[in-house]
Amino acid sequence: MELVSLNLKKEGYRVKTYAHANDFYKSLDQEYPDLLVLDLMLPDTDGLDVCKYLRNMKKVNFPIVMLTAKDDEFDKVLGLELGADDYVTKPFSIRELQARIKAVLRRSMENASIGLIIIENILKIDLQKYEVLVNDEPIVLTATEFKLLKILAEKRGFVYSRERLLTKLWGDDKLVVNRTIDVHVKNLREKMGEAGKFIINVRGVGYKMS
Repeated sequence: MELVSLNLKKEGYRVKTYAHANDFYKSLDQEYPDLLVLDLMLPDTDGLDVCKYLRNMKKVNFPIVMLTAKDDEFDKVLGLELGADDYVTKPFSIRELQARIKAVLRRSMENASIGLIIIENILKIDLQKYEVLVNDEPIVLTATEFKLLKILAEKRGFVYSRERLLTKLWGDDKLVVNRTIDVHVKNLREKMGEAGKFIINVRGVGYKMS
């Protein structure tokens, strides 16, 4: 991690490193980082548990980029489902990591600063006015459809499982089944017309916004 830290500092980032998860948790009492580079191979705990813990904290929403030695697709998907924004598989080049960090920070800052999500100048989502425009034409969505679109659009590229989407939309309501998500996505795509292509079905997993 020393090499990673050194190179990020050369790029102008202010970097703090922690060898143990508990030390990092304590630091959150003072300030939150703009982004966390999380190595899954920690001496005192599993990095996936750290990711899960952070995403369960209501006030924590900073992006997370995972560093993993595991190249198995299951582990990557699990990390993303737990709330990571991106991942880099070891061995990796510093340039690749820097590119991933820049991309994740850019998406995060764009969404936070203006409350407006724009995708390829086709789809515009105004999070403050609850308006959705496709090619500058307004489309009418239900409250559930808007919330579903907002969830996917706020973390573009993040793969949400159907179970995770159910939890975000309906909490602990056990009467809602996985098939409900597919129906809402189908209706949402139809209403979005050309922009419907941005919602991608990840076979066997769930959905993401491209």
